Amino acid sequence: MGSLHPTNPSVWVATTTSTSYPALRGRIDVDVAVVGGGITGLTTALLLTRAGARVAVLEADRIASGTTGYTTAKVTSLHGLTYAQLISTHGQDRARQYADANQAAVEQVATLVDQLGIDCHFERRPAFTYTTEAARRADIAAEVEAATTLGLPASYTEDTSLPYPVEAAIRLEDQAQFHPRRYCLALAQALAESGSQVFEMSRVLEIDETDTSPVVRTGGGEVAGEVAAGEVVVATLLPFVDLGGFFAKAHPFHSYALAVRVEGVVPEGMYLGVDSPTRSVRPVHLDGEVGLILGGQSHKVGQGGDTEQYYAELETWARASFPVRSVEHRWSAHDYVPVDQVPYVGRSPRSQRVQVATGFKKWGMTNGTAAAMILADNVMGRPNPWAEVFDATRVDPKGSLKEFVSENLDVGKRFVSDHLARLGSPPAEHLGPGEGGLVEVDGQDVAAYRRPDGSLVAVSAVCTHLGCTVAWNPAETTWDCPCHGSRFACDGTVLNGPALENLAPIEPDPRPDTPTEVR
Repeated sequence: MGSLHPTNPSVWVATTTSTSYPALRGRIDVDVAVVGGGITGLTTALLLTRAGARVAVLEADRIASGTTGYTTAKVTSLHGLTYAQLISTHGQDRARQYADANQAAVEQVATLVDQLGIDCHFERRPAFTYTTEAARRADIAAEVEAATTLGLPASYTEDTSLPYPVEAAIRLEDQAQFHPRRYCLALAQALAESGSQVFEMSRVLEIDETDTSPVVRTGGGEVAGEVAAGEVVVATLLPFVDLGGFFAKAHPFHSYALAVRVEGVVPEGMYLGVDSPTRSVRPVHLDGEVGLILGGQSHKVGQGGDTEQYYAELETWARASFPVRSVEHRWSAHDYVPVDQVPYVGRSPRSQRVQVATGFKKWGMTNGTAAAMILADNVMGRPNPWAEVFDATRVDPKGSLKEFVSENLDVGKRFVSDHLARLGSPPAEHLGPGEGGLVEVDGQDVAAYRRPDGSLVAVSAVCTHLGCTVAWNPAETTWDCPCHGSRFACDGTVLNGPALENLAPIEPDPRPDTPTEVR
């Protein structure tokens, strides 16, 4: 979400305290500036610090307040039905690189947990991808064959500890789960104790590469700062300095999760169903007892309509499938899915000193950690065995062309249809307390939210990234861009990029006959 205090904080956010690293002020000089304080940025920074580099981490909000703090936190190289497709589109050698990178990422997390003594509920568990449909047994069998061909410890099974029938599953041994925010807070602390610097509330607005050393500029006014660095790593959800056109090659999806208490014994492993809608299951520690995280219900960011329905449908399935005593937490997150199913990691196109990482396709705990290992090697001038498949400058395989065209046609349609839909918006009086939507205020079509106290906050409905019309997300009380996934608080403040600027505030003309306070 980009904030530790959204409408629906995750179990990870709710069970950790906020951090208080300073905002960047003035100018500093370092070897590497890392933009983004999630698992990718923090791991990259720590690996570089251990290699002797002077590093500064710049986080726009608080450490692990974005997608890292809103994951289901499975640490696994089993990514649904991935490997058969990767072999088909990328070839066996590159598919093996992807598998090896993610397996190495599992072990990298385990190593850092051990070395730093991190109390983050790190536990080894098997991971499963399963189907409840007999017609999809062949898909599972094909994935098992592909995974074992690539050297993964995979096997076919029809036996799981789920409380409902499963037709077939792929089982991958010795994977893991953990508390991602506890883990990331420990990485940040290790960085600070090692001589590197961590800055929060320091949104990067510009990376200037005109001189021999890039200059990273943050904030504005009293909190403006500059970092002169030999190298820059952009480890944000989507690169905001987008010379590579990643917003056109990776597309934003939103998904939902619940943390629940249940009666009796919970399933031992971590599970992902491949049927529609997808279902995710994994154990979680809840105040001294073991509960479950249950996830699913995915849609494109900004295109979910009444988003409350996804929580309701997920809870209905949860109660029908498990002996749920209570729902303790509910939350949502979004991530970017690349058109060719492999993240973009490495030197940014048309840039000499900027490295990027994006498109983790909802598997950021391992893909993000693997990205950090690649980025650290790149910055230090060391060869990396997986860099080829993740190469951020690659031309996508022909097999992804159809997906690329389809996704970008969808963006174009949304741009046109949403602008037309703004014409003839209802008046602001249409909104009740706690409601938001596109309305007409003083002859303007605006994005407005009526607070529970009846006051109205109105902002421009035009996303500050590339001008698409934002959509109201009632479950999270946010404005979401349906084109490229930028998200804004109800008052227009940027929560997630690629947008850098807030939605412009609208100050309607005062109406003496209207008791509603307008702010």
